[in-house]
Amino acid sequence: MILIADSGASKTDWRVIEGDGKISQAQTVGFNPFIQPIEQFEQEVREVLLPQLHHDIKSIYYYGTGCSSERNRQLIRTVLERFFTDAHIEIWHDLLAAAHALCGNEKGIACILGTGANSCLYDGRDITHNVTSLGYVLGDEGSGAWLGKQLVADYLRKDLPEKLWDHFKRRFPFDKEEILEKVYSQPMPSRFLGSFSKFIFQHLDEPYCYKLVYRGFDEFFEKNVRKYPGAESLKIHFTGSVAFYFSDILRQVANDKGLIVKNIVENPIAGLTLFHQKDLQKIEHH
Repeated sequence: MILIADSGASKTDWRVIEGDGKISQAQTVGFNPFIQPIEQFEQEVREVLLPQLHHDIKSIYYYGTGCSSERNRQLIRTVLERFFTDAHIEIWHDLLAAAHALCGNEKGIACILGTGANSCLYDGRDITHNVTSLGYVLGDEGSGAWLGKQLVADYLRKDLPEKLWDHFKRRFPFDKEEILEKVYSQPMPSRFLGSFSKFIFQHLDEPYCYKLVYRGFDEFFEKNVRKYPGAESLKIHFTGSVAFYFSDILRQVANDKGLIVKNIVENPIAGLTLFHQKDLQKIEHH
């Protein structure tokens, strides 16, 4: 049996591919080893994931945000080895999950636009270029956290249109101190900021919201995608909730820039599952 994980900032999707091809699923919260203690991941695996699994796992393919460093990959591996003692385990960056799921074996540009943002140039097998992802404080243009950050800042400074400001106040009756505490003192501020992207989506008929999303995507293409050689002629693919729900605007921005956007999916787990089914066949033949 193969266990596949796609772990983002907000949630982790798990899939099990059984020997007869049957697929089952599970879900836990997201985990980023750069900003969360490894004990939190261990607790999620033990208390949430394991009760949902009823299989003898032979191989694990874990794709996660924050898994760009060897240190973080080793942290994840140590936890998984504790619970799956006989399994073959591979830990990869979530960008490779996007590339495998979106591009398959074709060359292209794979992008993540969810709570956070990232991109890479993929040659059909490996990631060959990656514009540095700076996270929600210094980068992540166009992401849910970036959109939420702009919206909340404009709300606190009363730079929102009056009607939209009133809608926001009724929906989120936070005072300034509460918001600043959630951003600067409480854990997972990017998740908090990203949650406001739903409000933006629900008010896209407001010119402010449409222009904000357009500007975020415009900056994402400029600061990330256009830096890859041949970007104008390559297919550009996206995964992530923000790319999915704002796909009309995303395609419009790309079209205005003469760029080619192909696949847009909410999450890559279905594509990853298809990608790894061939590995199950190899295991079964041994």
